[in-house]
Amino acid sequence: MASWSPDTPCSCDCFVSVPPASAIPAVIFAKNSDRPRDEVQEVVFVPAGTHAPGSRLQCTYIEVEQVPKTHAVILSRPSWLWGAEMGANEHGVCIGNEAVWTKEPVGEGEALLGMDLLRLALERGSSAQEALHVITGLLERYGQGGSCREDPTPFCYHNTFLLADRTEAWVLETAGRLWAAQRIQAGARNISNQLSIGTDLSAEHPKLRPHARAQGWWDGQGAFDFAQAFSLTQQPVRMEAAKARFQAGRLLLQQKQGAITAEVMMGILRDKASGICMDSGGFRTTASMVSLLPRDPTQPCVHFLTATPDPARSVFKPFIFGVGAAQAPLVLSPTFGAQDPVQTLPRFQTRVDRRHTLYCRHQVALGLMESEQDRGQQLRQKQQDLEQEGLEAVRGLLAGEWAPRPQELGGLFQAFVEKESQAYA
Repeated sequence: MASWSPDTPCSCDCFVSVPPASAIPAVIFAKNSDRPRDEVQEVVFVPAGTHAPGSRLQCTYIEVEQVPKTHAVILSRPSWLWGAEMGANEHGVCIGNEAVWTKEPVGEGEALLGMDLLRLALERGSSAQEALHVITGLLERYGQGGSCREDPTPFCYHNTFLLADRTEAWVLETAGRLWAAQRIQAGARNISNQLSIGTDLSAEHPKLRPHARAQGWWDGQGAFDFAQAFSLTQQPVRMEAAKARFQAGRLLLQQKQGAITAEVMMGILRDKASGICMDSGGFRTTASMVSLLPRDPTQPCVHFLTATPDPARSVFKPFIFGVGAAQAPLVLSPTFGAQDPVQTLPRFQTRVDRRHTLYCRHQVALGLMESEQDRGQQLRQKQQDLEQEGLEAVRGLLAGEWAPRPQELGGLFQAFVEKESQAYA
């Protein structure tokens, strides 16, 4: 059984707005990735690929069978692992995941991490519903497990997911290999580190209710409430804190119903009073993402990523899949091959420096913001101006006022990464 204590880091928040909650005809997705404060998150672009029949794929801990074709993806991930905390694919599918503990035991045996499942779903699913089926199929075959942080002490959890595309969103919550899903076709929804699907299930594992009944968690009479049946009877301290964040996030979405934009989502991710923007002891928001998924299939989906900690003092930079889409070198962490502590057994016995260039320069900027008021204000103004430049470019693009060459569109994220890096130099 995995170790857990009240001080164990375990928080994240995901949000989605589906028209008419959105101010424009678009689905809007957002996530804060809250992780150990010294963990580096990189942004990785992986092009679409074709793969030989019978080939295998190495994930963080285990191998799975590869599929013939994989979609192009943009991923924001802890740089030590294969999967991702959040990301999108070329078809406008976005996914974020959350840690969750339920009555089902969490084992330390190595299987697929929730973050591996997320990346596999993006590479293989061309819609939110198809991506959900990818996750549940792999979960059934391989299970989920393994340490979720770069530390000799195992830290294991089960996962919930928020999946979105241009037309709808799905909440997928798991307990071991069991799962429940809820479809969102209108309105706003958020998830935090707790089960939130009650009686409104849209799909479920065929053994979910029989298992709950066999365990004595449901009497088989009346409506089946997934969260009530599978949630821990005595919630740990941080799970109680997650309830407060969940309620605060839901309120922030309700206050903006009908007027939710990408900027509104960025504001929610920056909300420190609620704890959604995390900076608590050994834990903080290490990266953030907001995606704009227009209903009009002729318009491109736009994904804003920070690649740096603390969204309140970071720049959301636009990424668009296109001909010129490529890896931005300044947000790619160094690699260590067979000598990587995650590859050598026993794992995580040593530490390596995974900081990428933008992360290093951003850390210096954060230090100046805290120690030198005038210089700090100048740097924050540069960040805000650069972010506004990106937002205005996207507005012009979606309004038809700006028609860049495909190569220019694909290189948008890299251009903004370079501008931000120069601003800190």
